[in-house]
Amino acid sequence: MPKQKTNKAAKKRFKVTGGGKLLRRRAMKSHNLTKKTSKRKRGFRKDNPVAGADVPAVRSMLGKRGQR
Repeated sequence: MPKQKTNKAAKKRFKVTGGGKLLRRRAMKSHNLTKKTSKRKRGFRKDNPVAGADVPAVRSMLGKRGQR
């Protein structure tokens, strides 16, 4: 049976912590930043956990990387 390939787009977008949690980047950080408050932009810096409903799909896309 062939090896399962990692989805390269998912590999670039998600990070697996040491404890196995999945983190994602926040949306709304790329453009139109002048109208957003500094407080709001600071919040975009932090990684957010992936929603529970999406975790199985993301783990399967990450292949072995998502199994930590």
